[in-house]
Amino acid sequence: MTEINGLIKIWMSSIGAMCYSYFIARHIPRGLPRLLSLLPIFSLFIILPLNLQTAHFSGTIAFYLVWLANFKLLLFSFDQGPLSYTNSPVQFIYTALLPIKIKQDPPPKSPPNPKINKNPPPKSSSNPLLLPVKVLLFAIVIYSYKYMQILHPYLIWVLHCCNIYLSLELILAMIALLARAILGLELEPQFNEPYLATSLQDFWGRRWNLVVSSILRPTVYKPIWSISMGLVGRTWAPLPAIVASFLVSGLMHEVIFFYLTRARPTWEVMWFFVLHGVCTAAEVAVKKAVGGRWRLHRVVSGPLTVGFVAVTGVWLFFPQLTRNGIDQRSIEEFSNLVDFARVSLQKTISLGSGQSLSFQK
Repeated sequence: MTEINGLIKIWMSSIGAMCYSYFIARHIPRGLPRLLSLLPIFSLFIILPLNLQTAHFSGTIAFYLVWLANFKLLLFSFDQGPLSYTNSPVQFIYTALLPIKIKQDPPPKSPPNPKINKNPPPKSSSNPLLLPVKVLLFAIVIYSYKYMQILHPYLIWVLHCCNIYLSLELILAMIALLARAILGLELEPQFNEPYLATSLQDFWGRRWNLVVSSILRPTVYKPIWSISMGLVGRTWAPLPAIVASFLVSGLMHEVIFFYLTRARPTWEVMWFFVLHGVCTAAEVAVKKAVGGRWRLHRVVSGPLTVGFVAVTGVWLFFPQLTRNGIDQRSIEEFSNLVDFARVSLQKTISLGSGQSLSFQK
């Protein structure tokens, strides 16, 4: 209950901070003056997640506030990004605090995609019928953790990979469904079936956590791309911009891991993203060199891509979580949540049955 009260206080504080940003900072000239006026909000968002102890709440709130909200406010300081296109304080608040992206019609001008080539992105392959399937798979994954003592270590790593993907997608999907139902707005997809990726460009730029990609593009990729274009030319300017985007992503993941573990970072997570940034840049360079004359069939490139992400994740991404017991904490939290829901449901049914009997009498 203490954690829930802390969570409520954090959201109330965040909403108050966004009201200040909309009604006061919005009317301060863009650039350095507005950025300085928002420094207290940046500091507040860095401090707020420290008041939480559970892995799911602290990690999720750190992702929303420390990374996404602060980056959106940074763009807003210069009249860029999604907050600059909001039409009301309510829309400003939920756009800032939630991991959603509202479809713009017409969309605002954006720089070239940092992680994909000139080919148009694939249409979303999401199917509403897949959501209950993913919920079932997620339940199976969580239930399987009860048998970790007898499972092969490789199978446990597979469960960890599935847990990360399914939990992220389901949480973001529920938030999007609520925002769409309550606010009636069309939102951009957050995931696009990443297990169907055929290259690292495809995985990171078109399919995995697209809200993060849309924030890194204007905050990191575009400035580095503009600087690099004057140094190495338009053809090769995307390469340092890609590596820089992954570097910032790695640093922000280290920050989120600190909120999860409260332990000194070991930088494995950052090196995971640096490795993928270098490999993605190399992939872009090779495609430019061969000019599309040679390409692996998706039957080969698909498993290679997903396998590379999984293997490097087991090597560099997960150890910091397992070493600090975050995987066990998250499993216990899910178990406690399931127990709480079961007890609440039983009490509701018992109460309903009692009221029905009293009415009949």
